[in-house]
Amino acid sequence: MIPTEPIGSIPRPPELVAAIRAGAAAGELAPLLDAAVRATVAEFEATGSPVIGDGEQGKLQNFWSYPVQGAANTAPDGFRIPVSNNAGGLHHRMPRLTHGPFRYGCYADQYLRAARRHATRPVKQAIISPSALSLLYPHDGIAGYPREQFLEDLVREHETEIRRCLEAGAHKVQVDFAEGPLAMRLDPSGALLASFVHLNNMALDRFSSAERALIGLHVSPAGIRTANVLGAADAGIDYAELLPALFEIRAGSFYIAVAGQPDPERVLRIARDYARPDQCVFAGVTDPANPAVETAEEVRDRVLLAARYLAPHRLGTTDDTGFAPFFDDDSLSRATAFAKVRARVEGTRLAAAILEGSA
Repeated sequence: MIPTEPIGSIPRPPELVAAIRAGAAAGELAPLLDAAVRATVAEFEATGSPVIGDGEQGKLQNFWSYPVQGAANTAPDGFRIPVSNNAGGLHHRMPRLTHGPFRYGCYADQYLRAARRHATRPVKQAIISPSALSLLYPHDGIAGYPREQFLEDLVREHETEIRRCLEAGAHKVQVDFAEGPLAMRLDPSGALLASFVHLNNMALDRFSSAERALIGLHVSPAGIRTANVLGAADAGIDYAELLPALFEIRAGSFYIAVAGQPDPERVLRIARDYARPDQCVFAGVTDPANPAVETAEEVRDRVLLAARYLAPHRLGTTDDTGFAPFFDDDSLSRATAFAKVRARVEGTRLAAAILEGSA
């Protein structure tokens, strides 16, 4: 009655993390990566989750720039992304595009195909948004390769990636709109956020309504937890304020953080008021930022709360965000991540039974 899906990342096995940090060659990493995907798929399925993912095991650097990692026409000194985790403030740099044309060196269907080799359940695939990758283009431009041409190439490559994932059998393609909160910090006027929304819609307009029903959008609150990096003035940024603009993006499903928000009902009210009738809202019912594992009953109650604002046929459940998006932070273990997934699945089932009985 109520669908439930993961967001994406799961902490990688320690032996794979150690090999990556040691600079192991691709040949040495290959069997470790395959083992990590195999184990992640098996552990996902053991939770009872009806839809699973590969836990982002194969994206060796991060989920922002995997399509162009190591590309010959990039330099390492691009846009600086502020990131915060439990170990303190960290930063990551996007690559900088040095010349055109812009092309993906890696499409995410390769990760999907690797996971589906081991899976018996539907597999979703997370990909990065074109608006995030637009940050590759330098502020002062590139001689002979205008920004307009870059954006045309970028949208085409993003469309290609989605189509490849759908053709490879993805249950859902989830576009990570990680730069949404960043746009709010960089430009409080909302103009940058509006430009990001427009760029993502340029890509989605290339798909039919039936295809867009298989495309979801996720925006994480994790990027907002950066007051220790950016200064106290940024502590007042409100995740909920991003949501009205989010629902202007013409995707079929939206994955939003609720469980870890200071006022969950405010988030749900905004989703109720701004989501269009054809959009399904997956409400976060576990909080990866909190190491305490939710009980199934806690999740049940969060689902029932969400159902007060969103009709059950438009409601799904998810995690607030991924469990390990950057730097292989080990403050949350694989065991804890999967325990939270299990609680989400069981709690959603309990809530669905109650809602079905009261229908």
